[in-house]
Formats: sequence, C-alpha cells, structure tokens
Amino acid sequence: MTTTNTRPLSGGGPGAYGAPDEPRPSAAERARPRLANGFGLIGPRHGRHTLSAEALDTLALPIGDDGVVIGVDAQGAPAVLGLNRPTPYDVVLIGGLWTAQVVALRAAATGARVAVETARAQAWEQLVHAMGGGQNGLAVYDVGRVPPQGASAGTPVLVVRDCGMRPPRGRVVSGPWQSVLTLLPYLSPVAPRLLRQSRLAGIQRISPDEAAHLGRTMALPQTDVEALPTLADGVTLWCADRDRHYVMTQPTDAEIGLLGSPRRMD
Repeated sequence: MTTTNTRPLSGGGPGAYGAPDEPRPSAAERARPRLANGFGLIGPRHGRHTLSAEALDTLALPIGDDGVVIGVDAQGAPAVLGLNRPTPYDVVLIGGLWTAQVVALRAAATGARVAVETARAQAWEQLVHAMGGGQNGLAVYDVGRVPPQGASAGTPVLVVRDCGMRPPRGRVVSGPWQSVLTLLPYLSPVAPRLLRQSRLAGIQRISPDEAAHLGRTMALPQTDVEALPTLADGVTLWCADRDRHYVMTQPTDAEIGLLGSPRRMD
C-alpha cells in the first residue's frame, strides 16, 4: 500500500496550502499576517553585519560635530557651532563685525538661509553681491523689517541682528530651525538681559572694566577675566553653560579676499 504525503517541504504545487482543489492565496494575502505583526515588506536578503567583542572598543560615532566650523580650539581641533537645531537657539556675540560676517557666510555655505537685520546695510553689501544679490542664501533688511522666514528642517534659517549697542526687541525671534545671533560691538546696558536669554555667548577682546563686569555677570574664572582684554584679533571665548572654549577663526583665501584679515574693530 502506498501513501501520499500532501505536506511538501517547500512551497509550490498542489497540496501546498491545503486540498489540491483549493485556490492558492495571492502574494498580498500571504503578506497580510506579516504586516499585521509590525513587519515590513520582504526585501532583498543581505548578509548580517557582525562585529567581534574585541573590536567594539574601536567603534566610534560622531556626535555633536555637525554645524558651522568657526575655527580651531586651543588643541588645534575644529570648533563647530551647531546653529541648525529643532529648538530655539539664541547666540550673543560681543565682538567685531568681521567674525559675525564669517559666521553668516559659513552658515549660508552649509545650506542655511541667512537674514541680516542691520542699520548699516552698506557694510553687508559686499557679501550680498558675492552671494548673488540676495537670491542665494543671504538677504539684508532694515531694523524691524525682517519678514517671517518660514524655517524648516529642510531650509534652516540664521537671523543675524547687527543693530548696534541697544538692539530693539526683534520681530523675528528664534524658533525651531531658526537661530538668532545678536552682535554687540561692546558691552552695553542690554547685554545682561541678552546674555541671560542666550544659549551661547561669544566674547572677543574687551576692556578690563568690561571684562570684570562680565566676570561677575557670567561667573567667569579670574583667568578668563584677565585674558579677555588681551585676546588677539580673530580669537573668541565661546561660553555655553559651564563650557568655555577659546577659538581662533582662521579665514580661507576667499574670505580674506572678501572680508579682509581678522579684526576686532570695524
């Protein structure tokens, strides 16, 4: 007597899904239980990536290194300013126009749109012309005339406020994917308020009296208070919470041709 096994070891042929006269389910019907359990469509098969336990120590992931390279730190490593963020980000720079323009230029080079609010538009004209007349990432507006920028993850925005010693409260404020950099040429009466509201502060060469005042306002160590009046052109002390880094901004040849050499005074 001969018996027939109707359960094949592999798919295909009559009897694979039941009696020989039952219709075979479609590909969509076969995939439905898999999708219901949270799995996606079956794609191409690839070999698994494996890593030995001994090699785990060599695995490193770059974290927090995306943004605008603004120079090198005391160890010669690149210093990166992360301006494009999904949360509001305010920066105060007590320093020269040259550094603010380098930050704006490099931010635009990373794909951000830069809106400059200023009462001295002529100081920014050269950058506007170099970038295509305001059509390619950098536009200049009068004080209080910056329109909504429509920032998004795909088109982040940097607003540079170059409005003198006492900048008025801005109509366009920081928000998701829109950072605001406020430039103060020197310490002013509004500086303490702006510093309290900021997430990051950059300080270039200032007078000993200003350094002492900032030391009290920002709880700076005495070594930093003494160093601030002696900083060279192009050097900035960047402070965020308790982190402090001295950064030397080194211009490229193109930046020197456009903006000149680093300088504190405008």
